[in-house]
Amino acid sequence: MPVQTRRRPPSSDPTVTPTRSENTYGSASKTGGTGKRARRKDPLWARLTLIMGAVLMVSSGVAIVGSKALISQATSSIEQENLLGGAGKTEAEGGKDLKGPIDMLLLGVDVRGSWDPEDVRADTIIVLHIPASHDQAYLVSLPRDTEVQVPANKRANWNGGTAKINSAFEIGARNGGGWAGGAQQMAATIKKLTGISFDGAAIIDFGGFRKVIDALGSVRLCVDQQVESYHMKLVDGKPMWNADAKKTGKPMKPVVHKVGCKEMEGWEALDYSRQRYGLKNGDYDRQQHQQQLIKAMAKKAMQDGAATNPLKLNSLMKAAGETLVLDTGSANVPDFVFTLRGVAANDMVMLRTNDGSFNSTTEGAEEREQLKPISLEMFKAVKEDRLAEFVAANPSVVSTKK
Repeated sequence: MPVQTRRRPPSSDPTVTPTRSENTYGSASKTGGTGKRARRKDPLWARLTLIMGAVLMVSSGVAIVGSKALISQATSSIEQENLLGGAGKTEAEGGKDLKGPIDMLLLGVDVRGSWDPEDVRADTIIVLHIPASHDQAYLVSLPRDTEVQVPANKRANWNGGTAKINSAFEIGARNGGGWAGGAQQMAATIKKLTGISFDGAAIIDFGGFRKVIDALGSVRLCVDQQVESYHMKLVDGKPMWNADAKKTGKPMKPVVHKVGCKEMEGWEALDYSRQRYGLKNGDYDRQQHQQQLIKAMAKKAMQDGAATNPLKLNSLMKAAGETLVLDTGSANVPDFVFTLRGVAANDMVMLRTNDGSFNSTTEGAEEREQLKPISLEMFKAVKEDRLAEFVAANPSVVSTKK
């Protein structure tokens, strides 16, 4: 029996999603004027250190550079963006240093060259929690359609009100806010919803991950339910975005992700992690697949020796490109990376909101998601740094994806 989906696909086909270096706008327009500290001019290899360390949670501090002094040298030219605004941790919350629990907001965006930089939504929203012991990492995804109260924003001409959480980023980016303003608005919205303040944040261009995966060679992902790509077709056996495939005028075949574990090239892994139409639980399944991808990239880097082999590391540095924008709050970058050195890919725990299934209400003509009590309790446990106890008492929140 065919899978019944809960969302109607948009009428237009997606176009190719380039990395940021291929976009029609530059760094200044992404970050905008809100909270901008300085224009980023970090070398590619330093950005990769942050990707593999702060975002993918590989043991960067020890495996890549070995000492805090060398981390400092490696990241000396990195400039940060203020992505948190008023949602950063206060000194009373432990925001002055990194001795306690660490909470980081990860926002994934798909950038298209034809899009206005102020019209970008963050469809991937992940809270990364590291307990005070600094030996574990938890990934908790928020559904993109969650109904929330988005705080007022004078610059964006937004008086505050109810909206889907993924639109908070677009609201904050308005009127010159750019990506920094979008992230600040998202952080404020999540703090209002959950009470969580953040030590850091990162905006990740998921399209840019393809080059990193290709530099790794592949990543191993396990497909749990067959799904046909909504975004790509095969032309003469080669994958192409729908719009580009149509332009060839040649016969097209569907890209089908079949059940089973396999090594995936960059294009395939990214395409699989983007799918939500045709999946039993739509965006909830996509959330877990994106968590899978992050963990798989970290594992592959460690297994392949990329974190310790200078030649392989250099290849990854070049491939990383402009994949993320970073904010480490009041901590400097070397301290932040060094603090995370004890967390490896195997220490990631992927958690599900709403038991990984729909909890919808109807608002006008569209459906919106509501967080179940157990999910609100889970975020409260994040705030109070007792997530391990909560997970032990509620094992159903743990994702079973491999």
